[in-house]
Amino acid sequence: MAKQKVCLAYSGGLDTSCILVWLIEKGYDVVCYMADVGQEEDFDAAVQKAKKIGALDCIVADLKREFVEKLCFPAIQANAIYENVYLLGTSLARPVIAQGQIAVAQKEGCFAVSHGCTGKGNDQVRFELAFYALQPDIKVIAPWRDPEFYNRFPGRDALLDYAAKSGVPVSQSKAKPWSMDENLAHCSYEAGILEDPNTEPPKDMWKLTVDPMDAPNESEEFTLHFQKGLPVKLEYSAKGSKKTATDPVDLFLTANAIARRHGVGRIDIVENRFIGLKSRGCYETPGLTCLRAAHVDLEGLTMDREVRALRDAFLTVPYAKILYNGLYFSPEARFLLDCIPPSQVSVNGAVRCRVYKGAFSVIGRWSDTEKLYDMSESSMDEIGNFSPADTTGFISVQAIRLKKFGKGMLEKGESM
Repeated sequence: MAKQKVCLAYSGGLDTSCILVWLIEKGYDVVCYMADVGQEEDFDAAVQKAKKIGALDCIVADLKREFVEKLCFPAIQANAIYENVYLLGTSLARPVIAQGQIAVAQKEGCFAVSHGCTGKGNDQVRFELAFYALQPDIKVIAPWRDPEFYNRFPGRDALLDYAAKSGVPVSQSKAKPWSMDENLAHCSYEAGILEDPNTEPPKDMWKLTVDPMDAPNESEEFTLHFQKGLPVKLEYSAKGSKKTATDPVDLFLTANAIARRHGVGRIDIVENRFIGLKSRGCYETPGLTCLRAAHVDLEGLTMDREVRALRDAFLTVPYAKILYNGLYFSPEARFLLDCIPPSQVSVNGAVRCRVYKGAFSVIGRWSDTEKLYDMSESSMDEIGNFSPADTTGFISVQAIRLKKFGKGMLEKGESM
């Protein structure tokens, strides 16, 4: 009887290499799937490793453009951020990875998909909700929730021993046991010694960015151009000559390169996972940090106050939460995604940026089309078209209810 076929999301790392061996031991034929979302990885070596372990095949899907254009750029337009700090680098990649895996599973005739997500983390939710939305009848094999698997391998030390016994080469070691996830937008670190929230991350842990203390002593400036809230051009200098990046992937990679060499985009946080646990995570998000911050700044110049307030209240935070919780393929996500472009019609212009020793700052901005800002009206050195006397009536109207409130408090003998 023919073996049942499983499509495994494969990274070539410790967990998924051991899961590949385990699935084969369980009697499945396994097709490995790798998503290229911009991580710095030797895909050829990983493919050969998977086949050597026993996979029928290992398919690599290049999803960088889809990742940037369909996930990262809309997140910039929405100013998406989770718990005021996290720019959702891992969360943003999961929808395109899951969609790619389902496509491979369907093409290869797999009855099930499998992943290496921990049973305590967010990614299991993100992947599986996406799987079920994209193919409702798909079967999911989640080893880290299978008692047979997690009782046999209660931690990474047991996996390392299993890998050694099975002849599986891995780059992780018991000396550096943290887990990493990398894509074009960021790299994340968790587990191991990082589980103590009071332990400083080792200097050699960080992969993408130079230590801000070791960054160049000279700042670097560049200009980001936006149309309807989307980054469309990055102007910068390289080896004494002016350069321009306009292709979305090239623009993103260029922003990454600039931010990385100046140590921009490191954060160390304790966050609230969707499943109810708190988690300590360290993240490097270089280019996305610059792109989002520049976009936020340009909105101050070009976006109507009330439109911005409504977007901030009803789109920015809810969309970030949807991404974080793995609900990208949901009706509420479709609704909010449709709301992003109308909010960005006026966000056209450019932002002059500076990076220096881990810090990003804006040093200027302009727009040739949006005229919400009037220097003459706002100036403290001329009257312009604004009559200061009009403010008296404005203050009087605003004060009506405050006078009533204050009078009531005095009558009751209460203090503010």
